[in-house]
Amino acid sequence: MDERTVAEIAAWAVLAVNAPAGVFAAWRWWLVAPVRAVWPLLRAGQAVAVGQALVAGGLFAAGFDPADGLYWLYALLPVAIGLIAEQLRLVSAEQVLENRELADATAVGALPETEQRSVVLAIVRREVGVMALAALVVAFLALRAALIA
Repeated sequence: MDERTVAEIAAWAVLAVNAPAGVFAAWRWWLVAPVRAVWPLLRAGQAVAVGQALVAGGLFAAGFDPADGLYWLYALLPVAIGLIAEQLRLVSAEQVLENRELADATAVGALPETEQRSVVLAIVRREVGVMALAALVVAFLALRAALIA
């Protein structure tokens, strides 16, 4: 198996995991019905993206010369996208609390149960939306990497 084939397989693998994960997460976000099954799919997408970056590093060390130099960007950028998405996900709770003029989690605990559920749903929905978008961007980058490797 030559280096180009290895690069393409890694990119297609990232696309194959991130596209369905992103679509499923986006669909659950749209329905305002997040489920736990979203998170393992999104985490698998991140793991495969890290795997692709490691493969790209190995190919670079082996002297691989892709058809287009943008391959390196498309192969490595998904890891950065994942890191940025995680940072945005962490800020989601703060943003929701600030929008509802709640000081912290203790203030949420003082709300009636229905309002507590509403706050938690808003936080989780925002987190799922951010991660779904990231997975879809990563899938697009993987497609580009596969096509120009």
